[in-house]
Amino acid sequence: MSAAAKKAIETGKIWSFPGGIHPPERKELSNQSPIGQLALAATYVVPIKQHTGAPGEICVAVGERVLRGQPLTQSMTGQGLPVHAPTSGTITAIGPGRIAHPSGMADIVIRIRADGEDENVPQQGLSDYTQVSRAELLDTIRLAGIAGLGGAGFPTAQKLALQRPIDYLIINGVECEPYISADDRLMREHAESIIDGAEILLHLAGCNKGLVAIEDNKPEAIAAMRKVLQQHPHFSLRVVPTKYPSGGEKQLIQLLTGRQVPSRGLPIDIGLIMQNVGTAYAVSRAIRYGEALTERVVTVTGEAIAKPANYWVRIGTPVAHVLQQTGFQAQDNQQRIIMGGPMMGFTLPDVDVPVVKISNCLLVPSTVELAPAQQEMPCIRCGACADVCPAQLLPQQLQWLAKAKDYDGLEQHNLFDCIECGACAYVCPSEIPLVHYYRKAKAEIRNIAREKAKAEIARERFEARNERLEREKEERQERHRKAAEARKKAQQEQVNAGGDNPQDAVQAAIARAKARKAAQQKAAAEQPSSKEDNS
Repeated sequence: MSAAAKKAIETGKIWSFPGGIHPPERKELSNQSPIGQLALAATYVVPIKQHTGAPGEICVAVGERVLRGQPLTQSMTGQGLPVHAPTSGTITAIGPGRIAHPSGMADIVIRIRADGEDENVPQQGLSDYTQVSRAELLDTIRLAGIAGLGGAGFPTAQKLALQRPIDYLIINGVECEPYISADDRLMREHAESIIDGAEILLHLAGCNKGLVAIEDNKPEAIAAMRKVLQQHPHFSLRVVPTKYPSGGEKQLIQLLTGRQVPSRGLPIDIGLIMQNVGTAYAVSRAIRYGEALTERVVTVTGEAIAKPANYWVRIGTPVAHVLQQTGFQAQDNQQRIIMGGPMMGFTLPDVDVPVVKISNCLLVPSTVELAPAQQEMPCIRCGACADVCPAQLLPQQLQWLAKAKDYDGLEQHNLFDCIECGACAYVCPSEIPLVHYYRKAKAEIRNIAREKAKAEIARERFEARNERLEREKEERQERHRKAAEARKKAQQEQVNAGGDNPQDAVQAAIARAKARKAAQQKAAAEQPSSKEDNS
């Protein structure tokens, strides 16, 4: 990053980003009371994959008793993350189970019957993390199972391990989606731990400048963070205007720096790295106290909830238990339960799915508050979707290409720059679920890429096998050639040792054959015929 760009950032100027909308916030439903605690559930369901990347290898067995914070999986890869037992109890099953996913898909889950004792594994933190190597700190964060809690679920240690120069660390406390107030309450109540985690992240990123960004509709959180930041000169507070989706990674970077992350690029490409406030809090707990990520703050809200608020929810808690604890009041058979907010969330297929690391909200609206999805109508080409797109894409064109399964066209129109914020669908007068088409197309493109990669691996294996067989054939032929040469040489040596000329030996053999044949012919001629014998 140039000196001029750094100077512009230091001034505290707030830029803007294209598009965006201002939906009703409705955060007052849940942000008025402190973060609450839920009673332990009877059963927990822990999916083995709750992050971007490969799942870990299961390291427990059915019938085994586990303690809270005990790893249930282990991974030796850079992208893998373990998951941990949310409480003490006995493992009752390991196998397929429905997970929190828009398609209602199943994945491998570990079921734990809680024993009610909530016994922890022994924990040991670090009093001075600056005296520990960077590799050891990253491994501690990885073993704690920490992934980005803002929604992406990218392994935090892997993000920090990238060997690239960093100019600024950005702590994202914007939380722009309507209804959700989990980060708001966390900043109000745990500002010191968040900034402590931010200092650890700054140390690991190898830079000495940090920005903490908060949307201006959170005055209490702003006050709490500003007070703590007085003791942390490496960090500056930035208050950004309320506009959705200002909390998106690329949009927030543009707000704070005036710079755009390149298409298909990452913030690190322009010298920046971003972490959510919840992630910073989890890092502080992991380093200072040795705590694994076994719980997170979840906003439980909506007019169908009797006690809307934010709660500490154990990872793996069935949604049904959360709703029962917070006074869920079903209204009719059209009642929706949304994981996430109204813009980027998705309707759950049932309430048996568990809360996972990236679950920041359970929204249970009344049908009056949030009307059910209406029948999709033909596009009228009004262009409103393009006007509000913060990534400056062409949502209408992307939808047509997605319906036509024109994956090359989707790539050319930068489908993967779409952050799935839902602004386009929000303003669409034809009720077209645009994000649905984009998510489906992205999944299909990823599947095609995976199959292509598998085919490429198979091709490489086939070619390697053919090369090996050809090499072995050549080696056999070479061995046979050398053996023949050796035999010929031995015969030559044997003949030379006997003093005979090889040509004479051949002629002698021919003469013997001729003599034998002449003798046979003579004997046949001297033998009387059968007619002469009869006479």
